Amino acid sequence: MRILVVGAGAIGGYFGGRLLQAGRDVTFLVRPRRASELASAGLVIKSPNGDVTLKNPPTVQADALKDKFDVVLLSCKAFDLDDAIKSFAAAVGPNTAIIPMLNGMKHLDTLDARFGKERVLGGLCAIAATLNEKREVVQLQPMQSINYGERDGKMSDRVKAIDEAFKSGITGATASQNIMQDMWEKWVFLSSLAASTSLMRASVGDILTAPGGRDFLLGMLDETSAIAAASGYPPGGPFFERVKGNLTAEGSPMTASMFRDIKAGLPVEADHVIGDLIARADAAKVPVPKLRIAYTHLKAYEKQRAG
Repeated sequence: MRILVVGAGAIGGYFGGRLLQAGRDVTFLVRPRRASELASAGLVIKSPNGDVTLKNPPTVQADALKDKFDVVLLSCKAFDLDDAIKSFAAAVGPNTAIIPMLNGMKHLDTLDARFGKERVLGGLCAIAATLNEKREVVQLQPMQSINYGERDGKMSDRVKAIDEAFKSGITGATASQNIMQDMWEKWVFLSSLAASTSLMRASVGDILTAPGGRDFLLGMLDETSAIAAASGYPPGGPFFERVKGNLTAEGSPMTASMFRDIKAGLPVEADHVIGDLIARADAAKVPVPKLRIAYTHLKAYEKQRAG
């Protein structure tokens, strides 16, 4: 099975690196700068689950991409999706399976329109990872998972083959027969955390110490959960209780990557993570006043950053 990992940043570098470490046929589609870094220093992973340096990992650049791959693992940010599609389109053949690990749902429509729905699986990952100043992949916490599956819930032969390959190198790899529910539940948690910590510019623990902080966090969770339910994917009991616990843990340093990106002056996925939820809320006539304020805040940040 030939696997093309689009990008070798924190997410693609980690999961692709673990597959390469396990002896899988992995190639990284990268830009010239990253290709040079990988050629000189290798793909370096620093992790509580074990460090590894992979010398001269196979790479290809978009202008030299000609071969078809069995699997395309896509881990870009939403605002980079159009450029990413242009870069890997030549690798997609009649039997290629694309596994996007982007947040939200909007990207599915974009990928379906370009490649056909039959080639696009559902997918998501959960990992805290970043690139450090040495451009090494650093996993910040031991927890990690990656889920993938047919969007109609069938356990197809291709998903079984992908699962066998992924499980050989990635702890927490799971073929899911409920991938759309999984994606919606992640979106509920992520959007609640991102909207809250970005708007308040504070961690969960600090928000909880503020007057009305607990009600604010749980109110945000109620709004995002109501949108999911109206869309046909109500968050499950154990999931909801777990997320509720995360959002009400006193002293928690938890923040969303979106908030950390704001602090660093970087682009954010305002439209993909929050704006698209609000559009779905409007279609279902679900009131979301807290989400609207968070979205306005994010769009004002984008305007300020562009200026």
